[in-house]
Amino acid sequence: MDARQLKYFLAVVDAGSVHRAAELLFVAQPSVSQAVRTLERDLGSLLFHRTGRRLVLTAAGHALVEPAREVMRGLDLARATVEAVDGLLGGELVIASMPSQSVSPLTGLIAAFAAVNPLVRISVRAANTPADVRKMLTTGDAELGVVAASPSAAAQPGLRALHLETQRFAVLGRDEAALPAGDPVRPADLAGAALIVGQQGTGMRGVADVVLREAPGSRFVVEVEHREAVLPLVLAGVGIAVVSDSWRALARSAGAAVRALDCADSLEVSLVSRQGRLSPAAAAFHDLAESG
Repeated sequence: MDARQLKYFLAVVDAGSVHRAAELLFVAQPSVSQAVRTLERDLGSLLFHRTGRRLVLTAAGHALVEPAREVMRGLDLARATVEAVDGLLGGELVIASMPSQSVSPLTGLIAAFAAVNPLVRISVRAANTPADVRKMLTTGDAELGVVAASPSAAAQPGLRALHLETQRFAVLGRDEAALPAGDPVRPADLAGAALIVGQQGTGMRGVADVVLREAPGSRFVVEVEHREAVLPLVLAGVGIAVVSDSWRALARSAGAAVRALDCADSLEVSLVSRQGRLSPAAAAFHDLAESG
């Protein structure tokens, strides 16, 4: 058994087929097939059931996935630790973030980190829900994650979390005339409103559901998975939107009207990571966030 075999095995697991795994690895398909067969021979167990072009993990395959990921993470950590002996002079830090929190507080954290460690390349991967962040950390696609969840759902099983901030909610309109007078506004004040909403499973959508229940005659006019489209839709006059506080500065700079929403809901924003040792770059980013 060697690292290359485990890498190819995990690529097949994540991609769902040898063909797709080979494409993602930029290698020939027979190389992936041979590596998996050799690994099965070394372990003395089939790792996949082969049904036509589909590959389904056997019980042995399922048992190997997490140890294989730990081996690959250990190798990445060893390499990064050696490279950081003389300081963070390069390397990459991958962070999974929910869309609104990539605006704030992640932007400020990245700016502070980059000022001290300018040679570390940071990649921010999009994750729409806390579950998406958790999956990316579990698979090793990201080392750190930024999540926002209601207080009752803030804990992320199997992960360690550093609380960053608590965010409240606001309402965006194309102009002042699109929103009720007064600040904050109550959900009931939005009677008859056309609401632009995001996908289910997010804090913003949960609050929009509250508005729908408490504001007579309100309705969902657009449901959009691409959260970056919410503000343009508001500015186009399609409707109003309930968003987290992280949108305030961006919305005002774009010319939108902004009101605080008088509701009990909030979002707990946390920096999350797997249990265990972090790479030097991730540890430095975590320490910076903790000190701030």
